[in-house]
Amino acid sequence: MNLIKDVISYYASNSSYVFSLFYRHFLMSVYGVLFAAIVAIPLGFFIARKRKLAPWVMGVANVMQTIPSLAMLSILMTVMGLGPNTVIMAVFLYSILPIVKNTYTGVINIDENIKDAAIGMGMTRLQLTTMVEFPLSISVIMAGLRNALVLGVSITTVGTFIGAGGLGDIITRGINVTGGSAIILAGALPTALMAILCDLFLGFLERKLDPTVR
Repeated sequence: MNLIKDVISYYASNSSYVFSLFYRHFLMSVYGVLFAAIVAIPLGFFIARKRKLAPWVMGVANVMQTIPSLAMLSILMTVMGLGPNTVIMAVFLYSILPIVKNTYTGVINIDENIKDAAIGMGMTRLQLTTMVEFPLSISVIMAGLRNALVLGVSITTVGTFIGAGGLGDIITRGINVTGGSAIILAGALPTALMAILCDLFLGFLERKLDPTVR
């Protein structure tokens, strides 16, 4: 009970500080995933067309995924320096795999008869992509975005070690203070809450965009 009271007391005394770090953390996570989606979704459609390239693209994305986040940030820091841009780039690189993989999976699992019917109706390649393939694979693509954003929130926490800010600052401060369990929890709780809320929102958006559930 004392720990919970200490956490509440910390929030009461530092509400504006916690909110500013929460907002900064959220923006870094979202920007990284957004930029990754801009690249990975078209790339997923492309390798669904050129399937011989799929193992190579997936292989490169898998290699990036195996690099520990702190090591990735250290590598990027030597090129981009300290600050939030480095964290955004790290989130971008880690988000490529789940988004491109889900996009590729969603597209190749569409019934070929549906595609043939669309082509038979005179649809161009662009129309086929935007009016048939994308709507029918949106639920799988959104699942990839959900995974990427939750992963991005956790990676952004490590950004505190390169001066990027975010909720990791509170957690680090608690680690460096004797008896700082309440401060650690005060940083961990909003981080977990952010990940849960992002997943719930994207899940809601997925259901709204999926034509098969209407």
